[in-house]
Amino acid sequence: MRRLLMLLLLAALTTNTALAADGIFNRKKERKRNKRKTEQVEAVKVSPEPQKKQLAEEVILTPDTVAVKVVENDITLNLTPDQVDSLITEWRELREGVKYDEYFKNFIGSDSIRIEGTDSVANAERDTLYARRLKNLVSPIPLAYNYIVRASIDRYVKSTSGTISRILGLSQVYFPLIEDELMKAELPIELRAMPIIESALQVNAVSRAGAVGLWQFMPTTGKSYGLEVNSLVDERRDPIRSTYAAVRFLKDLYRMFGDWTLAIAAYNCGPGNVNKAIARSGGKTFWEIYDYLPRETRGYVPAFIAATYAFNYHRDHGIEMTKAPIPIALDTIHINRVMHLEQIASTIDVNMETLRLLNPQYRADIIPASTKPYTLILPQRYVNQYIEHEAEIMGKDTVYLKEYLNPANLDKKRLERREIYHRIKRGETLGGIARRYGVTVSQLMRWNGIKNASRIREGQRLRIQK
Repeated sequence: MRRLLMLLLLAALTTNTALAADGIFNRKKERKRNKRKTEQVEAVKVSPEPQKKQLAEEVILTPDTVAVKVVENDITLNLTPDQVDSLITEWRELREGVKYDEYFKNFIGSDSIRIEGTDSVANAERDTLYARRLKNLVSPIPLAYNYIVRASIDRYVKSTSGTISRILGLSQVYFPLIEDELMKAELPIELRAMPIIESALQVNAVSRAGAVGLWQFMPTTGKSYGLEVNSLVDERRDPIRSTYAAVRFLKDLYRMFGDWTLAIAAYNCGPGNVNKAIARSGGKTFWEIYDYLPRETRGYVPAFIAATYAFNYHRDHGIEMTKAPIPIALDTIHINRVMHLEQIASTIDVNMETLRLLNPQYRADIIPASTKPYTLILPQRYVNQYIEHEAEIMGKDTVYLKEYLNPANLDKKRLERREIYHRIKRGETLGGIARRYGVTVSQLMRWNGIKNASRIREGQRLRIQK
């Protein structure tokens, strides 16, 4: 009960809610308490500071000393900064969970209709149901329904791979960021489904063509929208920076075509290919130029519609969320000097795997802040630990960064390709290893001369190029 009360108090403070307005504190008692505090302060001739954590209660003057007896301010609850960070984390996770549940309860709802069978009657009923549900979403992006879209929807909701379950968990981490940027740019919120079809919300995803990150930027496009891409830093993997870039790119594409289905198609195959399809077909919408688009792009808009459907109606298909493998409550630290992630992991209670998952843009585990600041993402509950031990962390640079303290070495390293190695453990598959490192199975097989993906052994060493 005490922990719940502390969470409620912290939530109220965080959202700047007026406690008195909610009736939490009695106004009359508060005025008496304020009067008593004023009298105490006047006794020691000290001006009050509203942010003081402790209040003077009793003053005893002697010829040589001033002894002040202090009492705990009732707002602090005698919490340490680490405990406050922990409470903020719990509150933010609770808030995201409530927000997630309320969205589907209040804005999507559930008709609890399940259609079994694959005969013509069942398929016709399923078509009617899917079409009605998409229409109910009311989006500025046309969410058309046809047999092509139905096939894409079935791939999402009938899959036994658990992809949508994992996506739902990761959406609690990445969708708030994506939605904020879309709203700032005055773009449709439904565009949040783009990284579902691009990367399944995997920041380390790599396509066969070499596109990388949540939004699957190619190096040239990424750089043209301000993303840093070199051997030490690949901001295509940075969920924050890549989202900024993707929103700008999508806005530019919409300005070109004035139609969201065409803009989404152009995101996949490039505006040039869409223009050629328009010229050859004479059409003005995605479905009118469908036959003239590249094969992959023909399935792209249907996949976007299907991902939008699956996200919103997953509960009607018995799909539940899998908890995200990374924390929901995160915070940002600005780094102004070269740092190795191991300096942090060896000092505070955050392991390297978590640091890499939260900061995937640092390809060699190095933050190369020699000439400009970079960001470090940490779990909220460990931010105060970092601040308290910052000097100790910085002092480990000569241990972990002997080779890189010279900016000239950093510039040289940026031009090199990074190779890492993985020792196969019992039960691991190439698919799972590929997802972990953001590469493809075919790349793992090519780099390691593997002919059959199912014929790997425990203890085998894999070379991975990043």
